[in-house]
Amino acid sequence: MRKPVVVAFIALFASPLIAQTTDEIIARFLKTVGGTDKIESVKSLRRVGKFQSGGGTEYRLTEEYKRPNLARQEYTIQGMTGVYAYDGRNGWKIEPWQGKKDPEAMGEEELKSIIEDADFEGPLVNYRQKGNKIEYVGMDSVEGTDTFKLKVTSPNGDVRYYYLDTAYYVPIKVDTKRIVRGAEREYESIVGDYKEVIGWYLPYSFETKSKGSATSQKIVWESMTANVPRDDARFRMPSAAAKPPQERQGQPPDASQVQPKKPEEKKQAPEEKKPPVGRAR
Repeated sequence: MRKPVVVAFIALFASPLIAQTTDEIIARFLKTVGGTDKIESVKSLRRVGKFQSGGGTEYRLTEEYKRPNLARQEYTIQGMTGVYAYDGRNGWKIEPWQGKKDPEAMGEEELKSIIEDADFEGPLVNYRQKGNKIEYVGMDSVEGTDTFKLKVTSPNGDVRYYYLDTAYYVPIKVDTKRIVRGAEREYESIVGDYKEVIGWYLPYSFETKSKGSATSQKIVWESMTANVPRDDARFRMPSAAAKPPQERQGQPPDASQVQPKKPEEKKQAPEEKKPPVGRAR
């Protein structure tokens, strides 16, 4: 007759114990990377590096972020620079490798990814204020390293699993489950090479692949600069007002003002290349 009482006692106190363990892990993580004050002192972040695709192609990559939720990413491919940006409300892009020089609205998956990127702190920092739910789900091993495994559920329902090594309490791997157009997609990222940026330790290396895939994509940051002044207008979609009046009205330009073009030799169309937007944070 005493067994149900013991079971009830365990059930009553299990949740608080798990919650306390989760908070302790998060607290140790924050302390290791510099503390909340150092993180919040970074009002903007600019990082420059290279992106290596699974096919071996290498792109130049520049990212700029500004609080509270502004993001701009630039990829340079074969001399062409494309832009992906979010102004806090709308996401837009310019993809010259697609033959498009004018800005246009992002698609659903691209927008979802860049909104996540705009939170450059990551979901573990101030997670309650952001509406994220974090659960400690046990121990695991990543390439022979013991880790604490945390389940992070965002307000939109996406789930990520963070693996924090037991020695330093920093993420070394992130698994992501995301619903795109009704279908679940899974990604895994290896995170590392932490370096200090004005007192905040950030990873300089991300290697990501789809679950079960043999090929991966890698980002290696060469430099990060904090608190670089950036006007909010840099993150907004360029206005049509910058175009000639005829183009704004959908009319062809006045032929008297257009210089004749020299005939051009027919060139072979470049191979279509498009970098992905969005990574595990």
